[in-house]
Amino acid sequence: MTLDWADGVALGDNAALDAAGHDRRVLGERVLSLFLRHALRDGYFHADMHQGNLKVAANGDIIAFDFGIMGHIDEYTRRVYAEILFGFIKRDYKRVAEVHLEAGYVPADRDVDEFARAIRAVGEPIFGMDASHISMGNLLNYLFEVTERFGMETRTELILLQRTMVVVEGVARSLDPKINIWEVAHPVVEDYIKKSIGPRAIASDLMKTAKIMSRFGPRLPALMEKILIAQAQEPTSDQKRQPWAGIALGLSAGILLTLLTTHLF
Repeated sequence: MTLDWADGVALGDNAALDAAGHDRRVLGERVLSLFLRHALRDGYFHADMHQGNLKVAANGDIIAFDFGIMGHIDEYTRRVYAEILFGFIKRDYKRVAEVHLEAGYVPADRDVDEFARAIRAVGEPIFGMDASHISMGNLLNYLFEVTERFGMETRTELILLQRTMVVVEGVARSLDPKINIWEVAHPVVEDYIKKSIGPRAIASDLMKTAKIMSRFGPRLPALMEKILIAQAQEPTSDQKRQPWAGIALGLSAGILLTLLTTHLF
């Protein structure tokens, strides 16, 4: 346990913030942007961001306390949910539905058009609301209810993200009741997509794969040989009839190892 002292004004004390000359509208946008950047860019976020755990330094920096509850989202899930959020921002419900199916979150046998219509029923009423009532946290909650009906399993890390988002939005609105959540989120999500899903991301992924292959590539032939030897020692009746089965299995194992190491390292 490490303790330190940080001077600042409590984020829940609007009168003190005004007296110190802070712009509460800017602070509200900054709190929300910081949370989204941490969740999307870093995959690691403070999951208890209520006013009691936040202060504002004299220079306007946000100071967070009490890191007892933290959330983690892996890179693949971050990319998927960035596309989903961006699809809602663009009101492209067909794309939101397609992303769920492409990611395997919803069974592939579900009708994508029917799914898109169900998602539209969630998104459209929110866009018709006043900016002060729009909530990304509530949107995710409604989305989870719809996807559950279409066969998506509950993901605990995303439930924590949704609940934290509701709290963060509450903090932002306590600072600026008229804050527009979509306007603040749009550049953050768009920037993440450009860096993590677009052409730049493809080039980065290829570089990572090349580095991994340079490190583990020499070991793949030996691993494949072990698999082939094991297959030869204990062949099944099917493999006796299909001599290429062991080779195919070996190649598959090599590819699988590459994919696994890409995510692990």
